[in-house]
Amino acid sequence: MAMDQIAHKFVQVNGLKLHVVEIGSESSPAVIFLHGFPEIWFTWHHQMIAVSNAGFRAIAPDFRGYGLPDSPEEPEKASFTDLINDTASIIDSLAISKVFVIGKDIGTIVAYPFALQYPEKVAGIITLGLPFMPPGAFTEQFVLPDGFYPRRWQEPGRAEADFGRFDVKTVVRNIYILFSQSELQIASENQEIMDLVKPSTPLPSWFIEEDIETYAAAFEKSGFRTALQVPYRCVF
Repeated sequence: MAMDQIAHKFVQVNGLKLHVVEIGSESSPAVIFLHGFPEIWFTWHHQMIAVSNAGFRAIAPDFRGYGLPDSPEEPEKASFTDLINDTASIIDSLAISKVFVIGKDIGTIVAYPFALQYPEKVAGIITLGLPFMPPGAFTEQFVLPDGFYPRRWQEPGRAEADFGRFDVKTVVRNIYILFSQSELQIASENQEIMDLVKPSTPLPSWFIEEDIETYAAAFEKSGFRTALQVPYRCVF
């Protein structure tokens, strides 16, 4: 199977039209892939093809407000609860009784509580990037440096102003370069997160220009309002 066999559809759930991509037979065991930030279903396209070749039905939604799906009317009120409920509703809309759940980055913050709240729907769970943390793990004692990107993006309007100095493609490129570096980058008091990446810095070897264009085209549509709210303004 190849990319041209991946099917795109929109499903109406929880008051929004959400974008869902899938490949594989509807009669096969199902796997749902939950993406991170700043990502969309495309993050998983290689894995989707591989698991469909292995005999599974691979499904990857875009989270609300990430790319093609509708954005909530009030992005500042969006939460992980919305994403968890959307995941359950998407599975129901596809008439799937049980699913293997795979999440990375913020997708794990959806996957873990989804498995706890809907155990009857979960055949298994795999996560990458973030360990399980029980409710209440993020407390006042959980301190991040002021210049670390989650703290900066937590502040309403700051990331929007920072990102707004560049086109969407440059923002996505800078974030992937920043996230792929071997050491955490901390901004100084008078420095913004986008300034941490020099224009001459190349993309990671595993990321090609066409990938950047795919992500940029998605976020050209949605912007980053909902994507900044969930996760950065409703977790930390």
